Amino acid sequence: MQVNFDKYADGLVPAIVQDADTLRVLMLGFMNAPALAATAQSGKVTFFSRSKGRLWTKGEESGHFLLVRDIKVDCDADTLLIKAHPQGPTCHTGADTCWGEENKAGDFLSYLEGVVASRKGASPDSSYTASLFAKGINKVAQKVGEEAVELVIEAKDDNKSLFLGEAADLMFHYLVLLQAKGYQLEDVISVLKQRHAK
Repeated sequence: MQVNFDKYADGLVPAIVQDADTLRVLMLGFMNAPALAATAQSGKVTFFSRSKGRLWTKGEESGHFLLVRDIKVDCDADTLLIKAHPQGPTCHTGADTCWGEENKAGDFLSYLEGVVASRKGASPDSSYTASLFAKGINKVAQKVGEEAVELVIEAKDDNKSLFLGEAADLMFHYLVLLQAKGYQLEDVISVLKQRHAK
């Protein structure tokens, strides 16, 4: 990606952050070349803070990171568009966006997927999800199989609570499996869309 950081005297270019799922604009920040490199390396949106005079990762204090999904540069190579999964409110005021807008996804799955992704590579002691990742792909796949069987068993009865609980367990472990394989729900949705179009 070629970005013209020399276009402006301060070497900074605007970086618009958009929710990768809802497409809601979350915030605007500025990046220099080191900030873009840090963003690409860490997978967390990192700006150059003009007030702090240093690189600043969004969420470094609050924990509300912006997990990068995609980065694009505009036609003039002087503005970035970053699609990300927010790990909580984006604005320092506690609002979803810096414009006070609600950022509600059509479903909770995109948020949960972001949480699952943030646990990949974390200490196995930090969460159940991290411990699953640490056990490797075979264990993750086995858990999906176990949860699928439990859902099928509950489907034969009429206990709504147990059936929905097992469905939730299966969906959660399916998200973990996708992350463990390096894929996202968006990849599966693309396949479904292609099939639907035929």
